[in-house]
Amino acid sequence: MPELQRPNPDALLAQIREDEHRERRGRLRIYFGSSAGVGKTCAMLVAARKLLADGVDVVAGVVETHGRGETAALLEGLPLLPPAQIDHRGRRLSEFDLDGVLARKPALVLVDELAHSNVAGSRHPKRWQDVAELLAAGIDVYSTLNVQHLESLNDVVGGITGIVVHETLPDTFFDRADEVVLVDTPADELIERLAAGKVYMPAQAERAAKNFFRKGNLMALRELALRRTADRVEDDVQAYRVDRSIDKVWKTEGALLCCIGPHQGADHVVRSAAQLARQLAVTWHAVYVQTPALQRLDAGRREDILQTVKLARELGASTAVLSAQNTAQALVAHARQHNLARLVMGGRDRQAWWPRPALSQAVARLAPDIDRIEVGQPQRARPAPALRDAEAPSESTGGPRFRRYGLATAACAATTAVAHLLMPYFDQANIVMVFLLSVVGVAVWLGRGPSVLAAFVNVAAFDFFFVAPRLSFAVSDVQYLLTFAVMLIVGLVTGQLTAGLRFQASVATHREARSRALFEAARDLSNMLTNEQAIDVARTVIGREFRAQVAIYVLDMNDRLQPPVSDLGGLDFGTAQWTLDHNQAAGLGTDTLAGSAWLYLPLKATMRCRGVLAVQPREPRFLLVPEQRQQLETFAALTAMALERVHYIEVAQSATVQMASERLRNSLLAALSHDLRTPLAALVGTAETLVVSQPRLSDQQLELANG
Repeated sequence: MPELQRPNPDALLAQIREDEHRERRGRLRIYFGSSAGVGKTCAMLVAARKLLADGVDVVAGVVETHGRGETAALLEGLPLLPPAQIDHRGRRLSEFDLDGVLARKPALVLVDELAHSNVAGSRHPKRWQDVAELLAAGIDVYSTLNVQHLESLNDVVGGITGIVVHETLPDTFFDRADEVVLVDTPADELIERLAAGKVYMPAQAERAAKNFFRKGNLMALRELALRRTADRVEDDVQAYRVDRSIDKVWKTEGALLCCIGPHQGADHVVRSAAQLARQLAVTWHAVYVQTPALQRLDAGRREDILQTVKLARELGASTAVLSAQNTAQALVAHARQHNLARLVMGGRDRQAWWPRPALSQAVARLAPDIDRIEVGQPQRARPAPALRDAEAPSESTGGPRFRRYGLATAACAATTAVAHLLMPYFDQANIVMVFLLSVVGVAVWLGRGPSVLAAFVNVAAFDFFFVAPRLSFAVSDVQYLLTFAVMLIVGLVTGQLTAGLRFQASVATHREARSRALFEAARDLSNMLTNEQAIDVARTVIGREFRAQVAIYVLDMNDRLQPPVSDLGGLDFGTAQWTLDHNQAAGLGTDTLAGSAWLYLPLKATMRCRGVLAVQPREPRFLLVPEQRQQLETFAALTAMALERVHYIEVAQSATVQMASERLRNSLLAALSHDLRTPLAALVGTAETLVVSQPRLSDQQLELANG
């Protein structure tokens, strides 16, 4: 029996906090299987019927029978919540009624098909987000999921079955489930069930048998489901050991660093890194290194990269966008800074016509101690014709690039003309300086690639026009070959250094602008004494920095959210209220009401949430950049602190006025009591004398004398 160890105080405190959090939220049980028809829904219904018989308040929120008799039979007798009706493109569709469940607030709700995509116009685009809101409200949920719907296994399943699954579930949500129940059925038995009509209706079953439900596919999916469940069980066992402090000896595995590149397989690399990190039970980071060459990518490629960064963040990675001249150096520096022992990157493109050293080789030279894992290209399903047309590069793609190279060639021609005019007055050594100066100018204004072209063109022009025999590339003196070589090397090196300095200056300018904006915002907000002043400053600063429309919702004296003073189109008070109630971002660029044109951020202060910040940028993809999103959240935090400071100023002023009023009241009462004490005493004495005086007073007079 393992020897019990003294609990780690930090781990014990973290466990207590986790237990408190779990007590407030609902519990999620996922019935997990390899494919449709293995019995997930039936197992869920059987468990629900047992709880209902024990007196638990159970409601079937949404259960898909798919025409299966045994599933429908198990559903009979369970309280069924009517679906919500949503109008979509002229049709009335049924969808899970989230608000109905929140109003009903049962102890347990059944929500089938966790990875389902909701109809456009629903509160959340995905059903698992509805489940997350139910859990936050303290409602227990039973749900079902197939292995092909896990985001990290999407490419793997597509390569096995040849079918791309579009409805996916983030692995982080799956891992947060309180319990995962594996429902397993052998492949042969599942095929028999399909043939007997127990999985799909006959027409659909025939198509499924020829495509997805082939025996090889089912066995491979079953293996994936078993492996994923085993990973989950291992996590539960490790959590149990930590909780009981049974064993402190752990096999330390280095965390992962995933390199996001500009190639089309970057999403596959990210999913592979997420799967590997989960299998190794380690944390992982995902970074994109923006070099001068990658900075000039077209808008479409940059959009794809930002979406890949967002995907990595959804899969649980710590993401960052780095600016550097050399990708390998930036990766190694980030890995050493965060103690990341393994680097995951995409395989080298073998179709490149220019033989360049692979990124893994450069990393190996800089850091031999870092393990390098190359991920192969996925076997993608053949895209539809419309998709292939959409993916084909347009004729305009690369137009700005060719324009820069054209300008570089024109600059070389102009340099040649100027050198021709100077030839009678200067010797060839000075003419060479003119050509080198032109290379530097091209590097400063047009970048690295055009400067390389300019170096070669200038050497050729100098040979053709200024070296005997002229108007020929022949050389009469062999010494000129050394001149050409030195001229080319100096031009290339100078151009590269100049372009690098230009890039560093651009990055430094950008960072300095961000720091200055934050400083000015903090300075201006710290001087504001009213909510109106703080709101005006925040709207002005955020609107200028992000080129966006800005609205701010604040709380009134009764802690009710108030609409902004300015009337801006597209604002939704319901979304702002949801953001305040859940203390989470909603709208543009989030997973909640993503169709909105506005991004709603809670104004989180030290003590509580002080309101909601709504932002509508001119470029929606602007908020996908992690640095920009972090800067916006920083501005929101500054605004929240300013509003909280103003609130406490008002509380202090109110308390001061109340204290002054109380002192004045006490002073008045003291003065009145002192001034009236002697006359009142005399009157009381006179009244007492009258009572005992002779002759005796009448009853009415005695009543007046006694007061």
